[in-house]
Formats: sequence, structure tokens, C-alpha cells
Amino acid sequence: MQDDLISRVISNPQYQELKTKRSSFGWWLTLAMMVVYYGFIMLVAFNKEFLSQKLGAGVMTVGIPIGFGVIVFTVVITAIYVRRANSEFDDLTAAITKAVLK
Repeated sequence: MQDDLISRVISNPQYQELKTKRSSFGWWLTLAMMVVYYGFIMLVAFNKEFLSQKLGAGVMTVGIPIGFGVIVFTVVITAIYVRRANSEFDDLTAAITKAVLK
């Protein structure tokens, strides 16, 4: 029974679509995060002078808002993934479940 259910899910075209869309979207978000994160790390490693420039007369440097931006970017792309998962991916999952359990 379990093997039959698994084979019906795997052979369902909507499952293949879900798997492809979810993987592709996940890889794009991973790539975006890696570019932002490693870009920041490369700035830290190779351009300390730029990051240490003061903003205004206070103690804040250019590196602080850029580092904060990396954190905000992480939260934003997580929210983007969650929004898409809760709509498109969940709808496909529900359709697959309905089709397979008939």
C-alpha cells in the first residue's frame, strides 16, 4: 500500500512540477544570498578602508549599514520564500494529495 502511494505521487506530473519549481526557486534564492553574504565578506577582507569610512560626525561607519542590509536581505528573501511556499507550493501539494488519494 505504501509503495503504491509513493509511486503514484512520484509519477504525478504535478509533483514533478512542484519539485522543479521549488528546487529552482530555492537555488536562485541561495545564489542571491551567497552573492550578498560573500560580497560583504569580500569587502571586509579586501576593502577595509571603504567600510571604515565614517558617516557624518558620529561613530557610524559605512560597514554598519551594509552589514545591517545583509541581515535585512536575509529576512526579506526568507519572507519571499515563505510567501511563495504558502501559496503556490501549498496549492500544488494540495492538488497532488487530492489526485493521489482518489
